[in-house]
Amino acid sequence: MEALRGYAWHFAVALAASIASTLLVRTVARRYGWVAKPRPDRWHRKPTALYGGVGIFGGFLAAYLLRRPSDLEGDALLVVCSTGMFALGLIDDRFQLKPYAKLVGQVACATLFTVFGLRLHWLPNPLLDQGLTLFWLVGVTNALNLLDNIDGAAGGIAAIAGLYLVYFCHLAGRYPSALMAAAFSGAVIGFLVFNFNPASIFMGDCGSLFLGFFLGGLSLVNTQIGTRRNVLAVLAIPVLLLMIPILDTTLVTITRRYHGRSVSQGGRDHTSHRLVRLGLSERGATLTLWVLAASAGGLAVLVKNIPQAVAVAAMAAFGFGLLFLMVFLGRVKVYEQVESESEAGGRALLPTLADFSYKRRIFETLNDLALIVFCYYGAFLLRFNQAVLATFLDQFVVSLPLVVVSQLSVFLAFGVYRGVWRYTGMDDLLTIVRAVVVAVVVSAALVYAIHGRALVYPRVVLLDGLLLILGIPGSRVSFRVLRSWFGRRRPADGRRVVIYGAGDGGELLLRELQNNQDLGMVPVGFVDDDPQKRGRVIHGVPVMGSSEDVDSILASVHAQQVLLSTSKVAPARWERVERACSELGLEARRMRIAFE
Repeated sequence: MEALRGYAWHFAVALAASIASTLLVRTVARRYGWVAKPRPDRWHRKPTALYGGVGIFGGFLAAYLLRRPSDLEGDALLVVCSTGMFALGLIDDRFQLKPYAKLVGQVACATLFTVFGLRLHWLPNPLLDQGLTLFWLVGVTNALNLLDNIDGAAGGIAAIAGLYLVYFCHLAGRYPSALMAAAFSGAVIGFLVFNFNPASIFMGDCGSLFLGFFLGGLSLVNTQIGTRRNVLAVLAIPVLLLMIPILDTTLVTITRRYHGRSVSQGGRDHTSHRLVRLGLSERGATLTLWVLAASAGGLAVLVKNIPQAVAVAAMAAFGFGLLFLMVFLGRVKVYEQVESESEAGGRALLPTLADFSYKRRIFETLNDLALIVFCYYGAFLLRFNQAVLATFLDQFVVSLPLVVVSQLSVFLAFGVYRGVWRYTGMDDLLTIVRAVVVAVVVSAALVYAIHGRALVYPRVVLLDGLLLILGIPGSRVSFRVLRSWFGRRRPADGRRVVIYGAGDGGELLLRELQNNQDLGMVPVGFVDDDPQKRGRVIHGVPVMGSSEDVDSILASVHAQQVLLSTSKVAPARWERVERACSELGLEARRMRIAFE
């Protein structure tokens, strides 16, 4: 209880000090013209105060100095090095340092931190481990720096990571470190009062470099607390806590390099910008990143407290989900004109893999290979309890190569790699299910023929088949589901249209309007003369009534246009709709599919 009161005190003092200092900095910045003016490669639309990182650092420092723990060990060094990183960012904000000069300063701060023995302890060789630690610290610092691209994103994710670190440091018995994490979180949340959309102040490099280095350094204390039984937690916790900045940096680096752009230059090509491009509001994009960061932190807690065999499966499942999301976001067109590729509709997150995925299906094959391994491992995990699982892992390793080769061969023979994921339909799914059933039977028969009955477990085979039936078709429809989900959340800033006809033609027209933002139309309702369809919902759009109710329907939804989706309509009914549109000053149009 005493520890919790200490955490609350440091959090509250840092929160109050951060709010006060950020308000002061904003006032001074506006008075002296220290503002970021709108630019084509930036997201804000009006001049916004700079140097908000001073408020974050001031809030943290106030809580730290007012009640500084006496037994800080190496944590005092973290404060010193983080202060150096803050000063480096402040100089960069004021004088615009060259990228190489800023990198030298970052390496100097990271080197000072590691020479006193604070390392990741991921590698047995001290020199190699120190080099990896330097890479980690500089990488995380720049990841937070790059993530500071939309209101509230970097600050919110840093605060979430800081709160999780309070838990992990407390669990490890590192109470001084937990107090620092609590003060850090309070300071960042105090700044977020002014930085959440619409932001009135930006943190600048002095804030983002401080956040990144502090989180990267403080997360190292968790590398000291792992056990041999759960060594995966030692490696996973720092990575999971900072997963979103790492993924965003990877996405930006690959896409910018592929399109011939400098990694250090600004641009609207980050994860947050792609989410907005897909239809989320700026607040929605920020909150989505917060949810992903909180989910990754929750998984880190889970990994710390569950057996290593289960943790591997949990991390693999989470990794699959994030990978597919990043690949999907990587396909969002964010560069206006970049040679011919941009005109073709944008490039994927991994451009070379994306090219192969349509020409030689390499991406689908790698995806299925990973899913086969994951599902087969999951089947063993579900079949055997923790007490006996270890004795069966040898059988898993011996039989896995045969399972992978035989199942991939069956998938190839059944034509699983001929379809296009974004257009996956029922026929494709039925083909995949048949292929999975045959693949599981063939792999079990092959293992039996070579190794005998000792390596064939009926329940494992059954569970493997069930997991594959979920995983393989699920990966195929994932892009379509994501595209539909984001399409429905696109801001309603186009012409509001009502679709007449809720049959196949209406569903086809609705999907085109939802997926094709260039048409500038937002479907708000259906009209259909079939009384059984009234009250139904098609892709989130309700069937509101018949042509007899069209006057009240158009007025209630503030429609601007009516689109006829079918040719199977009585002339008198369509004339009634046209007359209602004429009286309200609306346009009535027909959808027509023509062949030339």
